[in-house]
Amino acid sequence: MASSGVNVLRYSALIAGACYGLYHQSSLNAQRHKAQVDRDYQHQASLITQAKAEFKKKNMPPESVTRGGDDPSDPKFDLEGYLTALMGEKAK
Repeated sequence: MASSGVNVLRYSALIAGACYGLYHQSSLNAQRHKAQVDRDYQHQASLITQAKAEFKKKNMPPESVTRGGDDPSDPKFDLEGYLTALMGEKAK
């Protein structure tokens, strides 16, 4: 028969192991919950970004024919495109 000191040690180790197991399980659950919340947040952020892009595409004004603007002092001014657009407007 084991002495009472050995039994106290055994049960103390058993209780300490059970407490550690509960602590470890709760920390794993917390990590899993945090990861799920992060995944949900990233999914929502990607949906919002996608919706903004679709909204921008849908509501974008039509691109002008000149692409350089109607200002001749603009460095991107396209004279040929501007004249073509003017001729097209006059033909209508």
